Amino acid sequence: MENFRKLGLNEDIIKALEESKFEVPSEIQEKTIPLVLQGKDVIAGSATGSGKTLAFGAGILQNTQRYGGIQSLILTPTRELAEQITKALKHFSKHNQLNIIPIYGGVSITKQIRELEKAEIVVGTPGRILDHLQRQTIDLSLVKILVLDEADRMLDMGFIDDVDKIITQCPKKRQTLLFSATISQDIAVLAKKYLQHPVEVSAESYIETAKLKQVYYDTPSYMKFSLLVHLLNGEKSGLVMVFCNTRRNADFVEKNLNLNGIEATAIHGGLTQDKRNRVLAHFHSQSVHVLVCTDVAARGLDIKGVSHIYNYDLPPSSKDYIHRIGRTARAGKEGKAISLVSERDYENFNHVLEDHSLEIFAEHTPNVEKVQIKIFDRGRGDSPRRSGNRSGGYGERSGGYGGRTGGYGSRPSSSGQGHRPRRSTGVGGSNNRSSGRSAPSSSRSEGYQKKRRY
Repeated sequence: MENFRKLGLNEDIIKALEESKFEVPSEIQEKTIPLVLQGKDVIAGSATGSGKTLAFGAGILQNTQRYGGIQSLILTPTRELAEQITKALKHFSKHNQLNIIPIYGGVSITKQIRELEKAEIVVGTPGRILDHLQRQTIDLSLVKILVLDEADRMLDMGFIDDVDKIITQCPKKRQTLLFSATISQDIAVLAKKYLQHPVEVSAESYIETAKLKQVYYDTPSYMKFSLLVHLLNGEKSGLVMVFCNTRRNADFVEKNLNLNGIEATAIHGGLTQDKRNRVLAHFHSQSVHVLVCTDVAARGLDIKGVSHIYNYDLPPSSKDYIHRIGRTARAGKEGKAISLVSERDYENFNHVLEDHSLEIFAEHTPNVEKVQIKIFDRGRGDSPRRSGNRSGGYGERSGGYGGRTGGYGSRPSSSGQGHRPRRSTGVGGSNNRSSGRSAPSSSRSEGYQKKRRY
């Protein structure tokens, strides 16, 4: 515990850390905690799993007085992250028992109004915090520390206007801490507007890259789901996260995995908060081993023991890809990230490959038995509408753009070990002789994007 004491933490927090078997501070904690305790504004580049809650929470807990009104506000993009941060802060403060409450939508606002009357620390999502401000049921005039957590994600989700309105209700004389997985130009503009002479720190990714294997399979759209079932049945894995780009595809994958004997559960923004909490509780307890999710689960959530990440749909950028694979290969354990690339994913996969630090290797696509799937009508009791062998995803037509497996810009290795795709030609470039495919035309790609519902 001596290393934590050197950072300036008080004995109440030290005792809580000791009881939780904490031994040494993480890199972001070591760099950030002394600055926060000195009262400086901080911009921290910190990935999921790096220990950032304690990094910003230590200063909050040590500078908050009981019965002193709302003295700290932590803004975060998702309900789950608000709950997670609240739980962690309550644990770290269990020896001085501060009133820390989460504020987010999807649950009773009446109960929140009662809890806000005695709160000292509030952890909330922008939309619901703004709702309370409009109702005049929250008072931010005493806030001493403001935290913008997952700032890049809040920008991506379009919360910037809400955040701006909330900050105008906080005192100008305050300490502001901005935490973000990536420090982009947009984040720099945000920091310039809200922070005073900030100190910038960063920590290396918590992902153990030496222990993370990244592969992709090139497969026709109509065989994608069958390939997923084949791979899940063939791997002896721990917890598995399967990422989809839309709620509809997440529901499609979850229901059809269960129909094919693979116990799975889905989480996305279309579920009630109670349902999302139950899903995460089951996954944490490992009573369900496959979690099908949209990117709402990719950021910030503390999910331990994930051995495999599957990209059923490819994300639109390398940044989103990195956030997804950051769920595995953590704390010294090995992990694997598998991407299922069909014709519809070519454009997104090329965007992912723009990050030349990623080492993603081709795997030989095995012969796969086509499995039965069912299409479910939404809003009709989840009754199956149609069954058959269409396996490209929810509502995807058999075959997608056509084509057969044969490499992603280069011929797959016959040994099955795979190799890195050629970046110079992109998808379906002139060097793609093994398959004879070409990338979807721009007009086709644009038409497809218009049909998708994100």
